[in-house]
Amino acid sequence: MQLPPLQSRPTLLPLRLQDVGYGVDGQTLIGGVTLDFTAGPPTLVLGPNGAGKSLLLRLCHGLIQPTTGTVLWQGAAAQHAESLRFGQAMVFQKPVLLRRSVLANAEFPLKLRGLDAATRRERAMAVLDRVGLAGLAERPARVLSGGEQQRLALARAWALQPQILFLDEPAAALDPGATRQVEGIIESIAASGTKIVMTTHDLGQAKRLAGDVIFLHRGGITERTAAAAFFHQPQSEAARAFLAGNLTW
Repeated sequence: MQLPPLQSRPTLLPLRLQDVGYGVDGQTLIGGVTLDFTAGPPTLVLGPNGAGKSLLLRLCHGLIQPTTGTVLWQGAAAQHAESLRFGQAMVFQKPVLLRRSVLANAEFPLKLRGLDAATRRERAMAVLDRVGLAGLAERPARVLSGGEQQRLALARAWALQPQILFLDEPAAALDPGATRQVEGIIESIAASGTKIVMTTHDLGQAKRLAGDVIFLHRGGITERTAAAAFFHQPQSEAARAFLAGNLTW
Protein backbone atom coordinates (compact mmCIF):
# COMPACT_ATOMS: atom_id res chain seq x y z
CA MET A 1 0.00 0.00 0.00
CA GLN A 2 1.39 3.38 -1.00
CA LEU A 3 1.60 6.16 1.57
CA PRO A 4 -0.68 8.98 0.37
CA PRO A 5 1.36 12.18 -0.03
CA LEU A 6 0.79 15.09 2.29
CA GLN A 7 0.40 18.55 0.84
CA SER A 8 3.79 19.78 -0.34
CA ARG A 9 5.54 22.05 2.12
CA PRO A 10 8.48 24.43 1.89
CA THR A 11 11.69 22.93 3.18
CA LEU A 12 13.28 23.32 6.59
CA LEU A 13 16.67 22.28 5.29
CA PRO A 14 19.50 22.99 5.41
CA LEU A 15 20.08 22.60 9.13
CA ARG A 16 23.24 24.39 10.29
CA LEU A 17 25.12 23.95 13.55
CA GLN A 18 27.61 26.77 14.08
CA ASP A 19 30.29 26.28 16.77
CA VAL A 20 27.78 24.37 18.92
CA GLY A 21 28.71 23.26 22.40
CA TYR A 22 26.91 21.79 25.38
CA GLY A 23 28.14 21.53 28.94
CA VAL A 24 26.88 20.66 32.41
CA ASP A 25 28.34 21.90 35.70
CA GLY A 26 31.35 23.36 33.96
CA GLN A 27 32.12 20.17 32.03
CA THR A 28 32.01 20.40 28.24
CA LEU A 29 30.30 17.32 26.80
CA ILE A 30 30.36 18.44 23.19
CA GLY A 31 32.05 21.47 21.71
CA GLY A 32 33.10 23.32 18.59
CA VAL A 33 30.64 21.47 16.34
CA THR A 34 30.01 23.11 12.97
CA LEU A 35 27.90 21.05 10.56
CA ASP A 36 25.38 21.37 7.75
CA PHE A 37 22.68 18.81 7.02
CA THR A 38 21.07 18.92 3.59
CA ALA A 39 18.79 16.59 1.65
CA GLY A 40 20.44 13.41 0.44
CA PRO A 41 21.50 9.92 1.50
CA PRO A 42 21.63 8.92 5.18
CA THR A 43 24.28 10.42 7.43
CA LEU A 44 25.61 8.00 10.06
CA VAL A 45 27.13 9.35 13.26
CA LEU A 46 29.85 7.08 14.64
CA GLY A 47 32.18 7.15 17.62
CA PRO A 48 32.96 5.37 20.89
CA ASN A 49 30.73 5.44 23.96
CA GLY A 50 30.64 8.89 25.51
CA ALA A 51 31.71 10.66 22.33
CA GLY A 52 28.51 12.74 22.24
CA LYS A 53 26.54 11.01 19.47
CA SER A 54 23.13 10.95 21.17
CA LEU A 55 23.73 14.43 22.54
CA LEU A 56 24.38 15.71 19.03
CA LEU A 57 21.04 14.34 17.81
CA ARG A 58 19.17 15.87 20.74
CA LEU A 59 20.73 19.25 20.01
CA CYS A 60 19.74 18.99 16.35
CA HIS A 61 16.18 17.95 17.19
CA GLY A 62 15.78 20.74 19.74
CA LEU A 63 15.23 18.55 22.79
CA ILE A 64 18.02 20.47 24.48
CA GLN A 65 19.50 23.86 23.73
CA PRO A 66 23.24 24.42 23.20
CA THR A 67 25.16 26.29 25.85
CA THR A 68 27.30 27.85 23.12
CA GLY A 69 26.78 28.37 19.40
CA THR A 70 23.62 28.15 17.33
CA VAL A 71 21.38 25.51 15.75
CA LEU A 72 19.52 27.05 12.82
CA TRP A 73 17.03 25.75 10.30
CA GLN A 74 17.75 27.79 7.19
CA GLY A 75 15.02 26.69 4.78
CA ALA A 76 11.98 28.77 3.83
CA ALA A 77 9.74 26.82 6.24
CA ALA A 78 11.85 27.69 9.27
CA GLN A 79 9.68 30.73 10.00
CA HIS A 80 6.59 28.58 10.54
CA ALA A 81 6.05 26.91 13.91
CA GLU A 82 4.02 24.05 12.42
CA SER A 83 6.81 23.19 9.97
CA LEU A 84 9.36 23.19 12.77
CA ARG A 85 7.13 20.92 14.80
CA PHE A 86 6.10 18.42 12.15
CA GLY A 87 8.87 18.72 9.56
CA GLN A 88 11.33 16.77 11.71
CA ALA A 89 11.08 13.76 14.00
CA MET A 90 13.21 11.57 16.24
CA VAL A 91 13.09 7.87 17.15
CA PHE A 92 14.97 6.59 20.17
CA GLN A 93 16.71 3.32 20.97
CA LYS A 94 13.86 2.40 23.32
CA PRO A 95 10.54 3.37 21.70
CA VAL A 96 8.16 5.57 23.66
CA LEU A 97 4.69 4.21 22.88
CA LEU A 98 1.23 5.23 24.04
CA ARG A 99 -0.91 2.83 26.08
CA ARG A 100 -3.15 2.41 23.09
CA SER A 101 -3.46 0.19 20.05
CA VAL A 102 -0.89 0.00 17.28
CA LEU A 103 -3.27 1.93 15.02
CA ALA A 104 -3.92 4.62 17.63
CA ASN A 105 -0.17 5.11 18.03
CA ALA A 106 0.25 5.55 14.29
CA GLU A 107 -2.68 7.99 14.13
CA PHE A 108 -1.60 10.12 17.09
CA PRO A 109 0.87 12.49 15.35
CA LEU A 110 -1.57 12.86 12.46
CA LYS A 111 -4.24 14.00 14.92
CA LEU A 112 -1.81 16.54 16.34
CA ARG A 113 -1.17 17.71 12.78
CA GLY A 114 -4.90 18.38 12.42
CA LEU A 115 -5.84 15.77 9.85
CA ASP A 116 -9.45 14.58 9.83
CA ALA A 117 -10.36 11.11 11.10
CA ALA A 118 -10.75 9.47 7.69
CA THR A 119 -7.42 10.80 6.43
CA ARG A 120 -5.70 9.79 9.66
CA ARG A 121 -6.99 6.24 9.36
CA GLU A 122 -5.98 5.97 5.70
CA ARG A 123 -2.46 7.26 6.29
CA ALA A 124 -1.94 5.23 9.46
CA MET A 125 -3.01 1.98 7.84
CA ALA A 126 -0.86 2.69 4.80
CA VAL A 127 2.26 3.28 6.86
CA LEU A 128 1.57 0.25 9.08
CA ASP A 129 1.31 -1.81 5.92
CA ARG A 130 4.69 -0.47 4.78
CA VAL A 131 6.35 -1.67 7.99
CA GLY A 132 4.52 -5.01 8.15
CA LEU A 133 2.23 -4.20 11.06
CA ALA A 134 -1.16 -3.73 9.38
CA GLY A 135 -2.31 -7.12 10.66
CA LEU A 136 -1.57 -6.04 14.23
CA ALA A 137 -3.39 -2.70 14.03
CA GLU A 138 -5.80 -3.43 16.89
CA ARG A 139 -3.25 -5.04 19.19
CA PRO A 140 -2.04 -3.06 22.24
CA ALA A 141 1.24 -1.46 21.25
CA ARG A 142 3.02 -2.35 24.47
CA VAL A 143 2.62 -6.11 24.01
CA LEU A 144 4.54 -6.06 20.74
CA SER A 145 8.01 -7.55 20.54
CA GLY A 146 11.00 -5.21 20.69
CA GLY A 147 11.45 -5.30 16.93
CA GLU A 148 7.75 -4.68 16.30
CA GLN A 149 7.76 -1.75 18.71
CA GLN A 150 10.68 -0.18 16.89
CA ARG A 151 8.96 -0.68 13.54
CA LEU A 152 5.87 1.02 15.00
CA ALA A 153 7.97 3.94 16.23
CA LEU A 154 9.42 4.32 12.74
CA ALA A 155 5.97 4.07 11.18
CA ARG A 156 4.62 6.78 13.50
CA ALA A 157 7.44 9.10 12.48
CA TRP A 158 7.14 8.22 8.79
CA ALA A 159 3.39 8.93 8.74
CA LEU A 160 4.14 12.67 8.82
CA GLN A 161 6.76 12.36 6.06
CA PRO A 162 9.29 14.48 7.97
CA GLN A 163 11.97 16.24 5.98
CA ILE A 164 14.61 14.98 8.41
CA LEU A 165 14.45 12.04 10.82
CA PHE A 166 16.92 11.58 13.67
CA LEU A 167 17.45 7.96 14.73
CA ASP A 168 19.36 7.14 17.92
CA GLU A 169 20.60 3.53 17.80
CA PRO A 170 17.26 2.27 16.45
CA ALA A 171 18.37 -1.37 16.21
CA ALA A 172 20.78 -1.62 19.16
CA ALA A 173 18.75 -4.12 21.18
CA LEU A 174 17.42 -6.22 18.30
CA ASP A 175 18.34 -9.64 16.94
CA PRO A 176 19.80 -9.88 13.41
CA GLY A 177 16.46 -10.58 11.72
CA ALA A 178 14.69 -7.68 13.42
CA THR A 179 17.68 -5.47 12.69
CA ARG A 180 17.46 -6.16 8.97
CA GLN A 181 13.73 -5.39 9.02
CA VAL A 182 14.42 -2.04 10.69
CA GLU A 183 17.21 -1.29 8.22
CA GLY A 184 14.85 -2.01 5.33
CA ILE A 185 12.33 0.46 6.72
CA ILE A 186 15.05 3.10 7.16
CA GLU A 187 16.12 2.57 3.56
CA SER A 188 12.50 3.00 2.43
CA ILE A 189 12.07 6.18 4.46
CA ALA A 190 15.27 7.58 2.97
CA ALA A 191 14.14 6.61 -0.54
CA SER A 192 10.88 8.50 0.03
CA GLY A 193 12.86 11.74 0.40
CA THR A 194 13.42 12.04 4.16
CA LYS A 195 16.95 12.90 5.26
CA ILE A 196 18.15 10.32 7.81
CA VAL A 197 20.66 11.25 10.52
CA MET A 198 21.41 8.19 12.62
CA THR A 199 23.76 6.97 15.35
CA THR A 200 24.95 3.37 15.54
CA HIS A 201 27.66 1.22 17.09
CA ASP A 202 27.20 -1.41 14.37
CA LEU A 203 29.88 -0.83 11.72
CA GLY A 204 28.26 -3.33 9.35
CA GLN A 205 25.02 -1.42 9.62
CA ALA A 206 26.81 1.87 8.97
CA LYS A 207 28.41 0.40 5.84
CA ARG A 208 25.02 -0.78 4.60
CA LEU A 209 23.15 2.47 5.21
CA ALA A 210 25.51 5.43 5.17
CA GLY A 211 25.95 7.92 2.39
CA ASP A 212 28.38 9.86 4.55
CA VAL A 213 29.84 9.50 8.04
CA ILE A 214 30.39 11.93 10.90
CA PHE A 215 32.97 10.65 13.38
CA LEU A 216 32.84 11.99 16.92
CA HIS A 217 35.54 11.61 19.53
CA ARG A 218 35.61 13.21 22.99
CA GLY A 219 32.81 15.61 22.12
CA GLY A 220 34.29 16.89 18.88
CA ILE A 221 34.13 16.03 15.19
CA THR A 222 37.36 14.57 13.88
CA GLU A 223 36.09 14.04 10.34
CA ARG A 224 33.11 13.98 8.03
CA THR A 225 33.46 12.20 4.75
CA ALA A 226 31.76 9.90 2.25
CA ALA A 227 31.11 6.48 3.75
CA ALA A 228 33.25 4.58 1.25
CA ALA A 229 36.22 6.85 1.91
CA PHE A 230 35.76 6.67 5.68
CA PHE A 231 35.74 2.90 5.84
CA HIS A 232 38.52 2.51 3.28
CA GLN A 233 40.89 5.24 4.43
CA PRO A 234 39.85 7.30 7.48
CA GLN A 235 41.79 10.53 7.83
CA SER A 236 42.02 10.88 11.63
CA GLU A 237 44.07 8.75 13.98
CA ALA A 238 41.05 8.37 16.28
CA ALA A 239 38.86 7.03 13.46
CA ARG A 240 41.56 4.58 12.36
CA ALA A 241 41.85 3.30 15.92
CA PHE A 242 38.07 3.04 16.23
CA LEU A 243 37.69 1.00 13.05
CA ALA A 244 40.50 -1.29 14.22
CA GLY A 245 38.69 -1.87 17.52
CA ASN A 246 41.35 -0.09 19.55
CA LEU A 247 39.47 3.07 20.56
CA THR A 248 36.96 2.63 23.39
CA TRP A 249 36.68 6.12 24.88
